[in-house]
Amino acid sequence: MRAVSKKASKKKTGDSNVIAVNRKARHEFFIEETFEAGIALEGWEVKSLRAGRANVQEAYVVIRRRQAWLIGANFPPLPSASTHVRPEPTRTRKLLLHRRELARLIGATERQGYTLIPLQLYWKRGLAKLAIGLAKGKQKQDKRETKKQQDWQRQKERLLKHKVQ
Repeated sequence: MRAVSKKASKKKTGDSNVIAVNRKARHEFFIEETFEAGIALEGWEVKSLRAGRANVQEAYVVIRRRQAWLIGANFPPLPSASTHVRPEPTRTRKLLLHRRELARLIGATERQGYTLIPLQLYWKRGLAKLAIGLAKGKQKQDKRETKKQQDWQRQKERLLKHKVQ
């Protein structure tokens, strides 16, 4: 009989790794391309993320001095946070990207009028990752059109479901 470790026996599901999702992002913007970035975190922030306490709704990404920074993300500290560390929940955090990706993002944001928004915060092989979207803002009529398309897709699925039964 073969011994199986606890770690190997646990099955990963798709949503168990997700920490926080920016639901407004796809409503407010056209997402052209996505990038995966690491985040430079402090110890108390990692513990807070492991507890699922994070909010990227109001956050955005800027590029300064050829580096990407996450601004406005809220990682509230746990009540049991260390007393010798001053936790700052909305501090600016450095994003870790490859040089080529940074060059592409710099060109798109400076010359082509794109913006960078965080889409999702998740765990990947024990590391916190942030999905960043290269996006253009939607106008009001674009939002209405998207809503119509979603309603039509939902209606089609209902019709097909009733025909099959």
